Amino acid sequence: MVFQNYALYPHMTVFENMAFALKLKKLNKQVIAAKVREAAEILGIEDLLERKPKALSGGQRQRVAIGRAIVREPKVFLMDEPLSNLDAKLRNQMRSEIIKLRQRINTTFIYVTHDQTEAMTLGDRIVIMKDGHIQQIGTPQQVFNEPANLFVAEFIGTPKMNIFPAHLKIQDNKYYVAAGSYCVQVPEKYQKLFQQNQAPERDLLMGVRPENTCLSQPGGNAIEATVDVNEMMSSELYIHIQFCGEDIILRLPMLEVQKTYGTLGIGQKIHFSFEENFIHLFDPDTGANLMGIEKETDAIEEQTAS
Repeated sequence: MVFQNYALYPHMTVFENMAFALKLKKLNKQVIAAKVREAAEILGIEDLLERKPKALSGGQRQRVAIGRAIVREPKVFLMDEPLSNLDAKLRNQMRSEIIKLRQRINTTFIYVTHDQTEAMTLGDRIVIMKDGHIQQIGTPQQVFNEPANLFVAEFIGTPKMNIFPAHLKIQDNKYYVAAGSYCVQVPEKYQKLFQQNQAPERDLLMGVRPENTCLSQPGGNAIEATVDVNEMMSSELYIHIQFCGEDIILRLPMLEVQKTYGTLGIGQKIHFSFEENFIHLFDPDTGANLMGIEKETDAIEEQTAS
């Protein structure tokens, strides 16, 4: 196990900390030294073996804690928020180090984190939990592209998914979703499901990720809005607007905004639309994705419990 607070013995050197569990097993000194040096080489801390923890940076201490686990050659690594005590720069560095480490030692990692970025970059499969209950299990791509419910949809992704009230309509045997003045045919995956189940017209919640928005010309299905706040994030601009009574965010490339509007100030009128194939629809009462993705997760949770 690798802990959040490193849990190194302060009176021992790096070598002694990493070798301690092996000494308790009464392994040969040569074997212990070889294992420790091999782990140190993997982690790039060969020149730190004679130092004590107080002489190390946070990132170096975390490497030692990981090395102490590596020398035991476990079948499973349990990592309990190992990077949360590090500053942003060190977190990014250690995240890449752990990715490289996984590729080199090819062992199962169970990694607990509250940071969705760590989960998305480190995990092959993610288990998203809330109040002790599994919300969804899947690859990073699955939980991002097909969230099982509102909690997953808003938890995964930066900025979080925009959610606002909408209404499901039927016209010429086709299903449409309307939100304010905006009305569009629902994506094909929902279209087939609603037609098979003969879904009635109803209120629902519509979700669109900030990156699935684009600037539009006035007219047609374009939405007019007023800029409340704009945040420059290097090559992107996060634009906050009011839509259907909700504060939503448009995540737009800076070049696109400059070509269309030049500079964009607070109070300025803009026109935008949603990328229709990336719309998500949720039940307003249960929060479940109307595609029924949660059924698969429930089945997995039942199997786990049994």
